[in-house]
Amino acid sequence: MTDLFTPFYQQIAGNRLAHWLQTLPAQLAHWQKEALHGDFHRWQKVLAQLPATKVSKIELGDTITLGLPDAIDDGQRKRIEHLLRQLMPWRKGPFAIHGIHIDTEWRSDWKWQRLLPHIQPLENRFVLDVGCGSGYHLWRMREANAAFVVGIDPSQLFYSQFEAIKHFYPDPKVHLLPIGCDELPELQAFDTVFSMGVLYHRRSPLDFLNQLKMQLRPGGELVLETLVVEGDEQTVLVPGDRYAKMRNVWFIPSSAALCHWLKRLGFKNPRQVDSSVTSLTEQRATSWMENESLIDFLDPNDHSKTIEGYPAPLRAVIVAER
Repeated sequence: MTDLFTPFYQQIAGNRLAHWLQTLPAQLAHWQKEALHGDFHRWQKVLAQLPATKVSKIELGDTITLGLPDAIDDGQRKRIEHLLRQLMPWRKGPFAIHGIHIDTEWRSDWKWQRLLPHIQPLENRFVLDVGCGSGYHLWRMREANAAFVVGIDPSQLFYSQFEAIKHFYPDPKVHLLPIGCDELPELQAFDTVFSMGVLYHRRSPLDFLNQLKMQLRPGGELVLETLVVEGDEQTVLVPGDRYAKMRNVWFIPSSAALCHWLKRLGFKNPRQVDSSVTSLTEQRATSWMENESLIDFLDPNDHSKTIEGYPAPLRAVIVAER
Protein backbone atom coordinates (compact mmCIF):
# COMPACT_ATOMS: atom_id res chain seq x y z
CA MET A 1 0.00 0.00 0.00
CA THR A 2 1.31 3.45 -0.93
CA ASP A 3 2.23 5.53 2.10
CA LEU A 4 -0.54 8.12 2.30
CA PHE A 5 1.51 10.45 4.46
CA THR A 6 4.73 10.93 2.48
CA PRO A 7 3.74 14.49 1.47
CA PHE A 8 3.33 15.39 5.14
CA TYR A 9 6.71 13.91 6.05
CA GLN A 10 8.31 15.93 3.27
CA GLN A 11 6.60 19.08 4.53
CA ILE A 12 7.74 18.79 8.15
CA ALA A 13 11.27 17.62 7.32
CA GLY A 14 12.11 21.25 6.64
CA ASN A 15 10.19 22.98 9.43
CA ARG A 16 9.99 23.11 13.22
CA LEU A 17 8.11 19.77 13.37
CA ALA A 18 11.02 17.75 11.94
CA HIS A 19 11.61 15.98 15.28
CA TRP A 20 8.14 14.42 14.95
CA LEU A 21 9.63 12.17 12.27
CA GLN A 22 11.29 10.16 15.05
CA THR A 23 7.96 8.57 16.01
CA LEU A 24 5.22 9.48 13.54
CA PRO A 25 6.03 7.28 10.50
CA ALA A 26 5.95 4.08 12.56
CA GLN A 27 2.63 5.08 14.15
CA LEU A 28 1.01 5.86 10.81
CA ALA A 29 2.42 2.72 9.19
CA HIS A 30 0.72 0.71 11.92
CA TRP A 31 -2.51 2.66 11.36
CA GLN A 32 -2.41 1.99 7.62
CA LYS A 33 -1.88 -1.72 8.20
CA GLU A 34 -4.86 -1.87 10.58
CA ALA A 35 -6.99 0.30 8.29
CA LEU A 36 -6.83 -2.26 5.48
CA HIS A 37 -9.61 -4.08 7.29
CA GLY A 38 -13.22 -2.90 7.42
CA ASP A 39 -14.75 0.11 5.71
CA PHE A 40 -11.58 2.09 5.07
CA HIS A 41 -10.73 0.13 1.94
CA ARG A 42 -14.20 0.94 0.54
CA TRP A 43 -13.84 4.61 1.42
CA GLN A 44 -10.47 4.73 -0.31
CA LYS A 45 -12.17 3.42 -3.44
CA VAL A 46 -14.72 6.24 -3.14
CA LEU A 47 -11.93 8.81 -2.95
CA ALA A 48 -10.22 7.29 -5.98
CA GLN A 49 -13.41 7.75 -8.02
CA LEU A 50 -13.78 11.47 -7.32
CA PRO A 51 -13.26 13.24 -10.65
CA ALA A 52 -10.67 15.92 -11.22
CA THR A 53 -12.46 19.24 -11.68
CA LYS A 54 -11.53 22.85 -12.25
CA VAL A 55 -11.85 24.61 -8.89
CA SER A 56 -11.74 28.29 -9.73
CA LYS A 57 -13.67 29.39 -6.64
CA ILE A 58 -12.22 28.83 -3.17
CA GLU A 59 -13.90 30.36 -0.14
CA LEU A 60 -12.86 29.09 3.28
CA GLY A 61 -15.66 30.96 5.03
CA ASP A 62 -18.67 29.85 7.07
CA THR A 63 -19.41 27.34 4.31
CA ILE A 64 -16.21 25.83 2.90
CA THR A 65 -16.98 26.49 -0.78
CA LEU A 66 -14.89 24.83 -3.46
CA GLY A 67 -15.72 25.11 -7.14
CA LEU A 68 -18.44 26.83 -9.14
CA PRO A 69 -21.68 24.95 -9.89
CA ASP A 70 -21.40 25.53 -13.64
CA ALA A 71 -17.82 24.15 -13.78
CA ILE A 72 -19.28 20.62 -13.99
CA ASP A 73 -22.21 19.10 -15.86
CA ASP A 74 -25.23 17.43 -14.28
CA GLY A 75 -23.75 13.96 -14.71
CA GLN A 76 -20.56 14.91 -12.84
CA ARG A 77 -22.59 16.63 -10.14
CA LYS A 78 -24.71 13.55 -9.55
CA ARG A 79 -21.61 11.36 -9.52
CA ILE A 80 -19.78 13.57 -7.00
CA GLU A 81 -22.82 13.78 -4.72
CA HIS A 82 -23.33 10.02 -4.90
CA LEU A 83 -19.70 9.46 -3.91
CA LEU A 84 -19.76 12.01 -1.09
CA ARG A 85 -22.93 10.45 0.31
CA GLN A 86 -21.09 7.15 0.59
CA LEU A 87 -18.99 8.86 3.29
CA MET A 88 -22.02 9.64 5.51
CA PRO A 89 -22.65 10.57 8.23
CA TRP A 90 -21.18 14.07 7.83
CA ARG A 91 -21.11 15.69 11.27
CA LYS A 92 -18.99 18.88 11.11
CA GLY A 93 -19.32 21.52 8.40
CA PRO A 94 -20.94 22.88 6.24
CA PHE A 95 -19.28 22.41 2.87
CA ALA A 96 -20.29 23.20 -0.71
CA ILE A 97 -18.56 21.37 -3.57
CA HIS A 98 -19.48 22.69 -7.02
CA GLY A 99 -22.86 23.70 -5.67
CA ILE A 100 -23.44 20.42 -3.78
CA HIS A 101 -24.35 21.56 -0.27
CA ILE A 102 -23.18 19.15 2.44
CA ASP A 103 -25.60 20.07 5.22
CA THR A 104 -23.77 18.61 8.21
CA GLU A 105 -25.22 17.75 11.61
CA TRP A 106 -23.40 20.64 13.28
CA ARG A 107 -23.27 24.26 12.18
CA SER A 108 -19.59 24.31 13.06
CA ASP A 109 -19.29 27.85 11.73
CA TRP A 110 -21.28 29.09 14.75
CA LYS A 111 -18.67 27.70 17.12
CA TRP A 112 -15.91 29.35 15.08
CA GLN A 113 -17.70 32.71 15.17
CA ARG A 114 -18.01 32.47 18.96
CA LEU A 115 -14.34 31.79 19.65
CA LEU A 116 -12.49 33.71 16.92
CA PRO A 117 -12.77 37.20 18.49
CA HIS A 118 -11.18 35.94 21.72
CA ILE A 119 -8.03 34.18 20.52
CA GLN A 120 -4.62 35.31 19.35
CA PRO A 121 -4.58 36.01 15.59
CA LEU A 122 -3.54 32.84 13.76
CA GLU A 123 -1.56 34.58 11.05
CA ASN A 124 1.82 32.87 10.46
CA ARG A 125 1.26 30.46 13.37
CA PHE A 126 1.71 26.70 13.53
CA VAL A 127 -1.64 25.33 14.68
CA LEU A 128 -2.70 21.93 16.03
CA ASP A 129 -6.32 20.78 16.41
CA VAL A 130 -6.62 17.73 18.68
CA GLY A 131 -9.78 15.76 17.93
CA CYS A 132 -10.48 17.67 14.73
CA GLY A 133 -13.22 15.42 13.32
CA SER A 134 -13.41 15.69 9.55
CA GLY A 135 -11.39 18.89 9.59
CA TYR A 136 -13.88 21.72 9.03
CA HIS A 137 -12.07 23.99 11.48
CA LEU A 138 -8.70 23.22 9.90
CA TRP A 139 -9.86 25.12 6.83
CA ARG A 140 -11.07 28.02 8.98
CA MET A 141 -7.64 28.16 10.64
CA ARG A 142 -6.04 28.31 7.21
CA GLU A 143 -8.51 31.05 6.22
CA ALA A 144 -7.13 32.99 9.20
CA ASN A 145 -3.68 32.75 7.54
CA ALA A 146 -2.14 30.12 9.80
CA ALA A 147 1.22 29.09 8.34
CA PHE A 148 0.79 25.35 8.93
CA VAL A 149 -2.29 23.50 10.19
CA VAL A 150 -2.36 19.95 11.56
CA GLY A 151 -5.40 18.10 12.85
CA ILE A 152 -5.38 14.73 14.56
CA ASP A 153 -8.30 12.33 14.88
CA PRO A 154 -8.07 8.53 14.80
CA SER A 155 -11.37 8.01 12.93
CA GLN A 156 -11.00 6.36 9.52
CA LEU A 157 -14.23 7.99 8.35
CA PHE A 158 -13.18 11.49 9.40
CA TYR A 159 -9.85 11.03 7.64
CA SER A 160 -11.68 9.91 4.48
CA GLN A 161 -14.07 12.87 4.62
CA PHE A 162 -11.16 15.28 5.03
CA GLU A 163 -9.37 13.74 2.06
CA ALA A 164 -12.55 14.06 -0.01
CA ILE A 165 -12.59 17.81 0.64
CA LYS A 166 -8.84 18.12 0.10
CA HIS A 167 -9.22 16.35 -3.27
CA PHE A 168 -10.86 19.55 -4.53
CA TYR A 169 -8.41 21.89 -2.78
CA PRO A 170 -5.07 20.17 -2.07
CA ASP A 171 -3.56 22.90 0.12
CA PRO A 172 -0.12 21.58 1.20
CA LYS A 173 -0.33 23.54 4.46
CA VAL A 174 -3.42 21.71 5.83
CA HIS A 175 -3.17 18.11 7.06
CA LEU A 176 -5.18 15.58 9.05
CA LEU A 177 -3.36 12.68 10.70
CA PRO A 178 -5.40 9.68 11.90
CA ILE A 179 -3.79 9.29 15.30
CA GLY A 180 -5.08 9.76 18.82
CA CYS A 181 -3.86 12.30 21.35
CA ASP A 182 -2.18 9.55 23.38
CA GLU A 183 0.20 9.01 20.47
CA LEU A 184 1.53 12.56 20.49
CA PRO A 185 5.09 13.04 21.72
CA GLU A 186 5.97 16.22 23.60
CA LEU A 187 6.42 18.36 20.48
CA GLN A 188 6.45 21.78 22.20
CA ALA A 189 6.28 23.34 18.74
CA PHE A 190 2.81 24.78 18.09
CA ASP A 191 1.84 28.42 18.58
CA THR A 192 -1.84 27.56 19.09
CA VAL A 193 -3.42 24.27 20.16
CA PHE A 194 -7.16 23.77 19.79
CA SER A 195 -9.18 20.98 21.36
CA MET A 196 -12.92 21.19 20.79
CA GLY A 197 -15.42 18.63 22.00
CA VAL A 198 -12.88 16.17 23.40
CA LEU A 199 -12.18 16.80 27.09
CA TYR A 200 -15.36 15.17 28.42
CA HIS A 201 -14.52 11.98 26.51
CA ARG A 202 -11.23 11.53 28.39
CA ARG A 203 -11.04 9.27 31.44
CA SER A 204 -8.14 11.32 32.79
CA PRO A 205 -8.86 14.96 31.92
CA LEU A 206 -5.84 16.39 33.75
CA ASP A 207 -3.47 14.09 31.88
CA PHE A 208 -5.16 15.13 28.63
CA LEU A 209 -4.80 18.83 29.42
CA ASN A 210 -1.14 18.29 30.22
CA GLN A 211 -0.70 16.53 26.87
CA LEU A 212 -2.11 19.60 25.16
CA LYS A 213 0.27 21.80 27.14
CA MET A 214 3.27 19.78 25.96
CA GLN A 215 2.40 20.44 22.31
CA LEU A 216 2.69 24.20 22.84
CA ARG A 217 5.81 26.27 22.60
CA PRO A 218 6.43 28.47 25.67
CA GLY A 219 3.97 31.35 25.42
CA GLY A 220 1.70 29.45 23.06
CA GLU A 221 -2.08 29.55 23.41
CA LEU A 222 -4.53 26.79 24.29
CA VAL A 223 -8.09 27.12 22.95
CA LEU A 224 -10.38 24.64 24.68
CA GLU A 225 -14.05 24.19 23.78
CA THR A 226 -15.98 21.71 25.87
CA LEU A 227 -19.14 20.84 27.79
CA VAL A 228 -19.44 22.55 31.17
CA VAL A 229 -21.97 22.79 33.99
CA GLU A 230 -22.90 25.74 36.16
CA GLY A 231 -21.05 25.96 39.45
CA ASP A 232 -17.93 27.01 41.34
CA GLU A 233 -14.38 25.70 41.05
CA GLN A 234 -15.25 22.54 42.97
CA THR A 235 -18.22 21.62 40.75
CA VAL A 236 -17.78 18.61 38.47
CA LEU A 237 -20.54 16.42 37.04
CA VAL A 238 -19.63 12.73 36.76
CA PRO A 239 -22.52 11.19 34.80
CA GLY A 240 -23.72 7.63 35.12
CA ASP A 241 -23.75 5.18 32.23
CA ARG A 242 -24.68 7.86 29.68
CA TYR A 243 -24.92 11.60 29.20
CA ALA A 244 -27.18 12.74 26.32
CA LYS A 245 -27.09 9.10 25.17
CA MET A 246 -23.28 9.21 24.92
CA ARG A 247 -21.56 6.36 26.75
CA ASN A 248 -18.06 7.85 26.89
CA VAL A 249 -18.64 11.00 28.95
CA TRP A 250 -16.54 10.98 32.12
CA PHE A 251 -16.16 14.44 33.67
CA ILE A 252 -18.03 17.68 32.96
CA PRO A 253 -16.55 20.47 35.10
CA SER A 254 -17.79 24.00 35.61
CA SER A 255 -15.81 26.65 33.77
CA ALA A 256 -14.43 27.77 37.14
CA ALA A 257 -13.28 24.22 37.93
CA LEU A 258 -11.71 23.85 34.50
CA CYS A 259 -9.79 27.10 34.93
CA HIS A 260 -8.67 25.84 38.34
CA TRP A 261 -7.41 22.60 36.75
CA LEU A 262 -5.46 24.60 34.15
CA LYS A 263 -3.84 26.74 36.85
CA ARG A 264 -2.79 23.60 38.75
CA LEU A 265 -1.14 22.36 35.55
CA GLY A 266 0.84 25.56 35.15
CA PHE A 267 -1.17 27.34 32.45
CA LYS A 268 -1.24 31.11 32.66
CA ASN A 269 -4.36 33.28 32.78
CA PRO A 270 -7.03 30.64 32.05
CA ARG A 271 -10.38 32.30 31.43
CA GLN A 272 -13.78 31.60 29.98
CA VAL A 273 -14.37 33.78 26.91
CA ASP A 274 -17.71 32.36 25.78
CA SER A 275 -20.53 30.05 26.83
CA SER A 276 -23.65 28.98 24.99
CA VAL A 277 -26.44 26.46 25.30
CA THR A 278 -26.43 24.17 22.27
CA SER A 279 -29.57 24.86 20.25
CA LEU A 280 -31.67 22.59 18.07
CA THR A 281 -30.66 24.67 15.05
CA GLU A 282 -26.94 24.28 15.74
CA GLN A 283 -27.03 20.48 16.06
CA ARG A 284 -29.66 18.51 14.16
CA ALA A 285 -30.24 15.59 11.81
CA THR A 286 -30.03 16.34 8.07
CA SER A 287 -30.09 14.41 4.83
CA TRP A 288 -26.29 14.11 5.22
CA MET A 289 -26.51 12.87 8.84
CA GLU A 290 -29.64 10.80 9.29
CA ASN A 291 -28.87 9.36 12.75
CA GLU A 292 -30.22 10.65 16.05
CA SER A 293 -29.19 14.17 16.99
CA LEU A 294 -29.70 16.69 19.79
CA ILE A 295 -33.51 16.60 19.84
CA ASP A 296 -33.30 12.87 20.58
CA PHE A 297 -30.85 13.44 23.45
CA LEU A 298 -33.04 15.86 25.41
CA ASP A 299 -36.00 15.30 27.73
CA PRO A 300 -38.99 15.67 25.35
CA ASN A 301 -40.93 17.54 28.05
CA ASP A 302 -38.08 19.75 29.28
CA HIS A 303 -35.31 20.74 26.90
CA SER A 304 -33.27 22.15 29.79
CA LYS A 305 -32.42 18.54 30.69
CA THR A 306 -30.91 15.59 28.88
CA ILE A 307 -33.00 12.47 28.48
CA GLU A 308 -31.20 11.11 31.57
CA GLY A 309 -32.12 14.18 33.64
CA TYR A 310 -28.75 15.98 33.61
CA PRO A 311 -28.39 19.66 32.63
CA ALA A 312 -28.69 20.06 28.84
CA PRO A 313 -25.46 20.64 26.89
CA LEU A 314 -23.81 23.94 27.81
CA ARG A 315 -20.58 24.63 25.97
CA ALA A 316 -17.80 27.01 26.93
CA VAL A 317 -14.62 28.30 25.33
CA ILE A 318 -11.64 28.51 27.68
CA VAL A 319 -8.38 30.21 26.66
CA ALA A 320 -5.02 29.97 28.44
CA GLU A 321 -1.31 30.33 27.73
CA ARG A 322 1.60 28.05 28.40
